[in-house]
Amino acid sequence: MSNQRVTRVADAAIEILAERGMRGLTHRAVDEAAGLPSGSTSNHARTRAALLGLTLARLTELERDLFADLMPDPDAGGAAAHGPVDPAALTELLAQVMHRALNRDRHVTIARYELALEATRRPELREIYDRAGAGFRDPAAALLAAAGSADPVRHGRQAVAFFEGIMFDSVVGAGAAPSIDDLRAAFAEFLRGVLSGAPAE
Repeated sequence: MSNQRVTRVADAAIEILAERGMRGLTHRAVDEAAGLPSGSTSNHARTRAALLGLTLARLTELERDLFADLMPDPDAGGAAAHGPVDPAALTELLAQVMHRALNRDRHVTIARYELALEATRRPELREIYDRAGAGFRDPAAALLAAAGSADPVRHGRQAVAFFEGIMFDSVVGAGAAPSIDDLRAAFAEFLRGVLSGAPAE
């Protein structure tokens, strides 16, 4: 987001979602959390739907920054343009990114789950959410292709689901937050499975 005040509003909304949930997200609460004069949030997002869309756009931006090291460079033709991806290096990268998502950026992850549930009830938000999701599934397929997957599209979808499953269990479910070593082991086992060399049927 280029506008600093819009970014400030969206960041405050994310914090509120993580701390208070969807019911706590109001224009007035965002103004207060952002330290802005009353009515500032309404100037940038007049309706609740607009505020949710603005917040989701900022969440997508933050998560793209978090996952930037995993994203193929589109100007370079994707992950494959950089040559084969070493599975051991990919395992370490996945573990480090996941660890940040569950620790330093935990509030971002929680806020996204709040918005994901809201998107099931709001078609206009669902459209934004689905479009953002495609921005992660496509790079996942490119990475798996560069790592040697025989069916990168399917394996890319599975990788995203596996990643999401660990995050949800750690943040929302009954599971404890995994250590960095736990994450390394989990991603190593997953990659061994999808890169085993068995041809796709």
